[in-house]
Amino acid sequence: MHAIRTAQNNQQAHQRWLAGKRAEKSKKWAVAAREYEQAARLAPGDALHWMSLSTARLQLGQPAEALQAARQAYELAPDNAIACKLLAIMLSDQHRHDEAANVLAKMPAEAPRDAEYLIAYSRSLLRAQRWQEAVAPCLELLQKDMFNPVAHLHLGLAMQRLNRPGDAAVCFETAASMDKKGHVRALALSQLVEQLRYAVQWEKLPQHMDALLKALQQSSDEVLSQIISFSLLSIDCPPRQQLRVAQLSSARLTAHIPLLPAPGARVPGPLRIAYLSNDFHDHATALLMVAMLEQHDPQRVKVALYCHSKEDGGVLQRRVRAAAHLFRDVRHLSDAEVAQLMRQDGIDIAIDLKGQTTGTRYQILAHRPAPIQVSFLGYPGTTGASFLDYVLGDPLVTPLAHAGHFSERIAQMPHSYQPNDSRRHLPPKPSRAEVGLPEDALVLCCFNQTYKLSPEVADLWAQILLQAPNTVLWLLIWNTSSAGNLMRELQARGVPPERVFFSPKTSSIENQARLQCADLFLDTWPYNAHTTASEALWGGVPVLTVPGETFASRVAASLLTACELPQLVCDSPQAYVDKAVALARNPEELRAAQRHLVDKRQRLPLFDSVRYTRDFEDLLARMWARHEAGLAPDHLLAEHPTPENAT
Repeated sequence: MHAIRTAQNNQQAHQRWLAGKRAEKSKKWAVAAREYEQAARLAPGDALHWMSLSTARLQLGQPAEALQAARQAYELAPDNAIACKLLAIMLSDQHRHDEAANVLAKMPAEAPRDAEYLIAYSRSLLRAQRWQEAVAPCLELLQKDMFNPVAHLHLGLAMQRLNRPGDAAVCFETAASMDKKGHVRALALSQLVEQLRYAVQWEKLPQHMDALLKALQQSSDEVLSQIISFSLLSIDCPPRQQLRVAQLSSARLTAHIPLLPAPGARVPGPLRIAYLSNDFHDHATALLMVAMLEQHDPQRVKVALYCHSKEDGGVLQRRVRAAAHLFRDVRHLSDAEVAQLMRQDGIDIAIDLKGQTTGTRYQILAHRPAPIQVSFLGYPGTTGASFLDYVLGDPLVTPLAHAGHFSERIAQMPHSYQPNDSRRHLPPKPSRAEVGLPEDALVLCCFNQTYKLSPEVADLWAQILLQAPNTVLWLLIWNTSSAGNLMRELQARGVPPERVFFSPKTSSIENQARLQCADLFLDTWPYNAHTTASEALWGGVPVLTVPGETFASRVAASLLTACELPQLVCDSPQAYVDKAVALARNPEELRAAQRHLVDKRQRLPLFDSVRYTRDFEDLLARMWARHEAGLAPDHLLAEHPTPENAT
């Protein structure tokens, strides 16, 4: 009798499943899901029904339910390659990449290790930041198909994270050249240009830059959505193009993410502010904002940290955590679970500190856990995210005239957007001999990462050095190939090697100490020094810069203005050269700027963290007041506009 009933249930389940497939073909996903649910209820031991249900639920914007169905299918048929791949896809959609990689690693031995599998496996390992492990499946795929552009792309991404920019560049160049259908060409070119700059391999840079800009104009939306927007910040990519790529990539990352239900009545009290980041450790973001966190007024705001940072146990990490009213370690929670936790905690304003950078989980905010959501500090540009209401800037980095460059509304701080730690320790200055510098020269420095450098900037530096023979140039060694390549580039421009000095990377404290040995910091563009510039200014070293049309290219101008040194903001590359040469030949103006920074360090707007925190809270209060009044987010200009802001 039991066998008969089981056979009948199986037959009915099959009919339900067929009905679901018919509905699926007509894109009637709600109908398909109901039929698949009935099939799974009638024959719960059939993995096929659960796999179909998982796909339908994903199409309905139910990722958690889709994952649950995929997991059920996998548990029923762990040797089924399709069930294995489906569960990995669903885990990846939930940004649980480590779990996805582990599932794919357990693929049964008899299942084919085809291109689809190896690409999925290497992608999951890359997203799980298991860079070294990702190399093996890439090489295995290339043994089967040496012309596979995705395999070369993934291998390049692994090499990039293993700090092998030269090898990464070769992989990306190969991927771009082998992509005949144009599926990964734009992405490969964007990474190629970035890695050539990391390695200071500039010979082919102009031709690849031209190819990238052409690909950005000609590629489909689907192709552009794969590009990492961060890679465009350091090149001369028009702001409108950066916005388009950011919007497309954000839309891809947040597809199928459902909104949380509307929140209930708010519990009275101070504004509840959430900061979301994986940089709450020994990192530039934590270094800049720790004093602001400590100085928040508990009568005005309650601070919650949603942290997916690594544990380093350092002093900075302990300070950051101690400053929070509520600390949440969300490393092992899914995006949906974090969003639900924010909602349960009654968050009023959620502030993302990562944007489109490595390690981001800004897509959590696509669930809309908070009434107001803000992009701040970690990403110097537009995220392109429809779910972020404001980008926090200032009159210089985000003038109202540039509103069309951003998907977010602009919210301006009155001085600089960048917080700083007025309690930051300024270690003793070492002697120049201790850091390998000549005592009698005027030291020009740039401690920016090499991807921010360019042939054009090197041309300007060479002009300065040749016109001011009493100067030397001081740079950092960022990777094994960059120092030698950069030295050759400068020599080709007529700069003798004895005029250029390199130092290795070191801790932030030691770096802050040795920076004080410089006389003038030479900035780069279109990606300026950011934290590095404020470190130089804190150490009494003036910065020379040329602002451009993007947020990333205007940061140093913002910092200088907040240090009351606008005369060091140049309006053209030639003015940059002329100013540097004039300061070197007649250093009294330079010495005056140095004394200004040292004597007024604690009183300058850039380093007055108490004033900054009050201004920040005022700006959040203005955002909330609009929300309380039933008004949509709109641009919030600095309350004391500058001439720049009037444009």
